[in-house]
Amino acid sequence: MENNEQVILTRDCEAILIPYGDKVTLRKGDEGTITQDLGGSYTLLIRGSLLRIDGKDADAIGKELISEKEVDDKIAAIAAKLDRETDHPEVKDKLVWEALKTCYDPEIPVNVVDLGLIYSCKLTPNENGGTNVEIKMTLTAPGCGLGDVLADDARQKISQVPGISDVKVELVWDPPWDRSMISEAASLQLGMM
Repeated sequence: MENNEQVILTRDCEAILIPYGDKVTLRKGDEGTITQDLGGSYTLLIRGSLLRIDGKDADAIGKELISEKEVDDKIAAIAAKLDRETDHPEVKDKLVWEALKTCYDPEIPVNVVDLGLIYSCKLTPNENGGTNVEIKMTLTAPGCGLGDVLADDARQKISQVPGISDVKVELVWDPPWDRSMISEAASLQLGMM
């Protein structure tokens, strides 16, 4: 969600400079503004720079940490809403897409699915009874340094879906992303319609 809450860091923590992807250390006492808090991470504006901090460092800005159990509970709630066993292929596919919808671009308050960044999502049963997932995704700009961060976020969240054994996320650039790939709902949300 978009936010404009003022915060003062209560401890040092690692952050990622947006859009370059460089890791930096924010210092205790740094002041900033939360511009976005979606998908378990936070985007901060500090001294004119946008920075992303992970949910594991939420306490550094006075926020409650999100435990893995809470994320698992969210996925279980989605599965219950679908009213089927989570090992059913159709349900697993829906759960993977729902997990992807919890990954957000740190600059744009829209999830990667509605932004049109997910080009393909392939689920394949493996010999151990689990499911492997292969994702092809892109970024809004090829020069964005956050590709690995967003790919890792997607990988981590999909891995929490019950029965998923392996997740591979590949960044691709063809076709190039453009604004026409944004869903209608996201376009409305962004005021582009």
